[in-house]
Amino acid sequence: MAAIEDGFAAYHLFSQGYSYTYDDVIFLPHYIDFPTDSVQLGTRLSRNIPLNIPCVSSPMDTVTESHMAASMAALGGFGIVHSNLNASDQAALVRAAKSRRVPILSNPVFKSPSDRIASLDDFDSKPYVLVTESGAARSKVVGYVAKADWEKLPEKEVKIYDYMVSSSDYVPWNFDLERIGSYLEEKGRDVVAMVKDDEVVDLVSKEEVDTIKGYPKLGAGTVGPDGAWMVGAAIGTRDEDKERLEHLVKAGINAVVIDSSQGNSSYQIDMIKFIKLTYPGLDVVGGNVVTISQAQNLIQAGVDGLRVGMGSGSICTTQEVCAVGRGQATAVYKVASVASQFGVPVIADGGISNSGHIVKALTLGASTVMMGSFLAGSVEAPGTYEYQNGYRVKKYRGMGSLEAMTKGSDQRYLGDKAKLKIAQGVVGRVADKGSVLKFVPYTMQAVKQGFQDLGASSLQSAHNLLRSSVLRLEVRTGAAQVEGGIHGLVSYEKKSF
Repeated sequence: MAAIEDGFAAYHLFSQGYSYTYDDVIFLPHYIDFPTDSVQLGTRLSRNIPLNIPCVSSPMDTVTESHMAASMAALGGFGIVHSNLNASDQAALVRAAKSRRVPILSNPVFKSPSDRIASLDDFDSKPYVLVTESGAARSKVVGYVAKADWEKLPEKEVKIYDYMVSSSDYVPWNFDLERIGSYLEEKGRDVVAMVKDDEVVDLVSKEEVDTIKGYPKLGAGTVGPDGAWMVGAAIGTRDEDKERLEHLVKAGINAVVIDSSQGNSSYQIDMIKFIKLTYPGLDVVGGNVVTISQAQNLIQAGVDGLRVGMGSGSICTTQEVCAVGRGQATAVYKVASVASQFGVPVIADGGISNSGHIVKALTLGASTVMMGSFLAGSVEAPGTYEYQNGYRVKKYRGMGSLEAMTKGSDQRYLGDKAKLKIAQGVVGRVADKGSVLKFVPYTMQAVKQGFQDLGASSLQSAHNLLRSSVLRLEVRTGAAQVEGGIHGLVSYEKKSF
């Protein structure tokens, strides 16, 4: 009588000619002999960049700019600043993220004491105006004006020095939340400026500090040898991107991501070789790839990390338009299988909409997950909130959408030289998610619980269990997917935490 087995080994399941998404497959539970809090999610973005959590923000212009990059670093993850703007502005975003050790970015309005505040528009939707001697960031701080105080003034045409709160106090840029909070308490101030190299970096309020302290406690974060947050940036494969990279290196990037929807090209291979020759100490993440042969070509070229995914993002239409791509579960497993042999970490890019997808991506071999829609709509994502059908939302667009292509992202799809532009993405809206500083830690706790059910106490443990065929998988039918979700209710309210 043949032995009865549960499920399939991964190599068997993913060798049957099917392209599986995360929802198509399910892991079977293993044996638990440790508590949830013993699960360690420490990992690597690339060969030389360690992270405390396996989360990376996508280089999209509605996902990652300075605020998101600083916040991801504060959480122990990593942010990749998008390249859909000119090189000097992108470098400025990198410098802004690295010039603070708190996940706060207010972009203060500067005025001089002799200026006048004529209307609320002068506050630029900010609660404070920061007053410096010259009215610029690179100048001595002399005080501030609160919007609430200005609105109460009986006479608003007077110069700022007649009513501003005088204060030349400031804190160094590398003060953390605890030290800033203690300083504000000691001085009895509502706000304080942060200064680096005689330049005002930002204005931090007691309210902001107290709000963040109410979120799950932050750890050490992703900090480089210079004591600053570690931040990455995206570039393309054109000759002008070499000049862009020079700006970014001067700004202090810790990794560069070559941003292409199909990374297995002579253009990317040439760029990888150029970067490794010109900046040998800079980690290079190549991609995107979904096959073993694609991955092998980029590994041979010298990449330090691989980005996996083609057409799996919620706003991406590449598979529909071009009939090219791969189901994300299959892509991650196949690429990770070869990348692991060379010590190259894999970033699972796209298709993440819940903590279960993160568990699946990491267990299938990824070292990190790159998220776009999962982070879009957060406080830290670029853009302003608006209301649509009673919901508070933010814009979220694919870098392959025509709207984004007009800003320069068409080179990501090798279409910047084409006379006719063909969209490979859409523009949409996502609901307000609150702060990543709150929902990412809760998501990571859910991931830990998933790993515990798998009997894996770390990412490496999960990878070993999968490759040794101890962990087993099955394909879910459509009915099984329905059964595995919420069903049979007239109505319900879903709260993840």
